[in-house]
Amino acid sequence: MPDERKTIGSGGQPGRGNRSTSPSAAARSIAGSAPARKPVTKVKKAVEPVATRAATMPKKAAPAAKKKATASKPATKQAAAPVDDKPRLRAVTEEDAAAAAAAAADEAARRTRTAGAAPLSAGIPIDEIMVAVVQAAQRVLGTDWESRIAVLLATIRKRLSGDYEVDEFGFDPQITEVMIAAIEPLAEKWFRLEVRGIENIPTEGGALLVANHSGTVPIDGMITGYAVKKYAGRNLRPLGADLVFSLPFVGQVARKVGVTLACQEDTERLLTTGELAGVWPEGFKGIGKPFAERYKLQRFGRGGFVSSAMRAQVPIVPVSIVGAEEIYPLVGNVPSLARLLGLPYLPITPFFPLLGPLGLVPLPSKWIIEFGEPIRTDAFEPEAADDPMLLFNVTDQVRETIQQTLYGLLVDRGNAFF
Repeated sequence: MPDERKTIGSGGQPGRGNRSTSPSAAARSIAGSAPARKPVTKVKKAVEPVATRAATMPKKAAPAAKKKATASKPATKQAAAPVDDKPRLRAVTEEDAAAAAAAAADEAARRTRTAGAAPLSAGIPIDEIMVAVVQAAQRVLGTDWESRIAVLLATIRKRLSGDYEVDEFGFDPQITEVMIAAIEPLAEKWFRLEVRGIENIPTEGGALLVANHSGTVPIDGMITGYAVKKYAGRNLRPLGADLVFSLPFVGQVARKVGVTLACQEDTERLLTTGELAGVWPEGFKGIGKPFAERYKLQRFGRGGFVSSAMRAQVPIVPVSIVGAEEIYPLVGNVPSLARLLGLPYLPITPFFPLLGPLGLVPLPSKWIIEFGEPIRTDAFEPEAADDPMLLFNVTDQVRETIQQTLYGLLVDRGNAFF
């Protein structure tokens, strides 16, 4: 039987052409329509000696190749006596894992400190939280913060039970105590209030405190009342304009904290009953003046407050306030809109209405309130209150005293914010 392998191929193994590139023509005819596969060429990679590779490498890589060649020599020697390295490798792996976990924990703690205070779940002890709260309360309310909170809670209980009284003007002393406690952080921490001449306020009996008015918003009256209550231990009864009592909610609160309508009858009744009354004769002209005219006193009216003091035979205490002019610098006004709203002026400051409600935050200016020496009125007869020239002279004396004191206080204070 003839050898079929010899008739199919031209030489070599069956189905192969020249053993390296393509099959023979006979093999292709036998395969017919079967798709031809791309021949796979197996190339055996020659292993070059280390010295040869190092010679062909760049100069910088040559030392690394030498180190690798040196490190490979001990491995060849150890091949004859294999050693079990599994326990050592496992120990190194566990140590590396522990070190990686510790590094991750340190990184997480660092990121938490950078982002802000750690949450309670981060493990902050509750005693540290309580210490922080106590320190914050002491900083804002003072060292006697516990007694202040106790008084506040007792006042709230009395209010809820209906155990409180008001006088004929609507003054509520308990509400005043709460207001004083609320104003104290603003006056002492924000405005850094300094009070001078508190000994000039009578410890008993009636007196009329006359002060300059400024600040765009009448905060100076509130801070003056706080200073009188805090340092003299007496309640100040401010005299307010008609607009104060026509505003919703504001008029009710003003009555409860001791504000009384600025009319001659009510003023004389307060003074004759031994109360401390406070008046700001400049009125809306004083608080609504531009920032360029700060600390320049406006007219003090026609001397109505002097007339009331003479009739009641009580002293007049001039009060000079520095610091209120800077809390809301008035740079503009909208008269038409103010008339539409029934207001004396509609202020525009560098921050309001540009910043919205944030613009209502007063600037932290340094405040000084000085109570001057009392001006006696009991040297005149009560009937002298009808003499317009005498009223004008006494009014001008009070105004000039306050103006000169303001100049001196501005020099003492220096920068308004530092």
